[in-house]
Amino acid sequence: MAEKLIFELSSPGRKGYSLPQPDCPRKDAARILPKEFLRENRAELPEVSENDCVRHFTRLSVLNHHIDRGFYPLGSCTMKYNPKLNEQVARLPGFTELHPLQSEEQAQGALELMYHLGEYLSKIAGMDKVTLQPAAGAHGELTALLMIRAFHRKSGNPRSKVVIPDSAHGTNPASVSLAGYRTVQIKSNNQGMIDLGELERNVDEEVAAFMLTNPNTLGLFEIDILKVAEIIHTVGAKFYMDGANLNALLGYASPAEMGFDIIHFNLHKTFSTPHGGGGPGGGALGVKEEMVPFLPAPTVEKREKRDEFYLDYDYPDSIGKVHSFYGNFGVMIRAFAYIRSLGTEGLREVAKSAIINANYLKESLKEFYDLPYDLPCMHEFVLSGNRQKSLGVRTLDIAKRLLDYAFHAPTIYFPLIVPEALMIEPTESESKETLDAFIEAMKKIAEEAKTNPEVVKSAPHHTPVGRLDEAKAAKELNVRWTKQGTQVY
Repeated sequence: MAEKLIFELSSPGRKGYSLPQPDCPRKDAARILPKEFLRENRAELPEVSENDCVRHFTRLSVLNHHIDRGFYPLGSCTMKYNPKLNEQVARLPGFTELHPLQSEEQAQGALELMYHLGEYLSKIAGMDKVTLQPAAGAHGELTALLMIRAFHRKSGNPRSKVVIPDSAHGTNPASVSLAGYRTVQIKSNNQGMIDLGELERNVDEEVAAFMLTNPNTLGLFEIDILKVAEIIHTVGAKFYMDGANLNALLGYASPAEMGFDIIHFNLHKTFSTPHGGGGPGGGALGVKEEMVPFLPAPTVEKREKRDEFYLDYDYPDSIGKVHSFYGNFGVMIRAFAYIRSLGTEGLREVAKSAIINANYLKESLKEFYDLPYDLPCMHEFVLSGNRQKSLGVRTLDIAKRLLDYAFHAPTIYFPLIVPEALMIEPTESESKETLDAFIEAMKKIAEEAKTNPEVVKSAPHHTPVGRLDEAKAAKELNVRWTKQGTQVY
């Protein structure tokens, strides 16, 4: 049975709260707020009991697909299980009751945590310094590019363009544009990796940086990474690593040793934060020594003699703050707890298990779907639904049919260089039993595409909401409940 709207459960006079009479003088809102902000009519809010309200939203919560309910093979987004211990740590009163305007003396514990988290991230990536200010991966990209612009400007030429591969995340060209640069896109070679000849033809002294995800968005490690770094550095450009796929490298490979000058970390992907819904996120940025003067200020430092921590604003060449106060602190707590819990060997195990899981899925499914780049993958891989499309079944249909088997769909139609793409990332936290169940579902859908394509094309069949008319939904979008033809605000 479909869940009713909260407005449909409403009955006049019901309420789910009991408040005492105010013990202070009440002021007329008209004397406080400008007239244009005052309501002419009372808000038509739902009137329900506490019991009905709690039950309604509890029922809605179990209709949703989430990481605690099922597998999320969402490529490049690392939708993995987040230890509940880290959630509890982030809710400790000593952290949650801190105010960002409190003095350094009263926030030593928080500053110490931030300082050590920065040290851990620096060591993981081989970088010299980390800022925790950026609030998300794309925010880290933008911050890095603004720093790169400041670096080149101080050298006398801010330069005019940034090079990216055709497999880049969509945020890369957006960040390039926001930073005031022109995007130059280069094509991948027939193995899905950087074409060195193409790169050399597009690199000159007007290139400020080359942005690269490694492993790339096809889940492949760039085997010519040292040659790529050499080409970039020969013209004085900076080599930037999009850290979205760092889950595959932990404890095994250092971005600094690959030649990268700067990298953003997705704390909310790699290091345990509930991911999705637009936040909260953490896009910490690690840089080599040459880029340190341009970091956002302040950074967290330690006075060794007095064993105390402080905020250092002494960065004359800083690009300035990129986040109010010091960043998304709750995300930092979770990342710190995750790293401390796992330790060096635990982080290595994360990468190892993620890679094994991805290759297990790839080898199990390549007989049933097209595999454009049949190479050992890292933490993710990309299939193509071209074979199913020839039978009239699109990748979108496959994704929707997976919902009937209680699995969230993989990323689809990305990267753009793979037609009908299915980008699958199992992460390290899924068991073999879960992976086998996913494999079985994918095999069944491949068989259905041959023998009963209509059941796939009309999916999902067992979800609270079925297949929508997407064109109509886009043109006649209506997500507000109305009463007697009047929209409720």
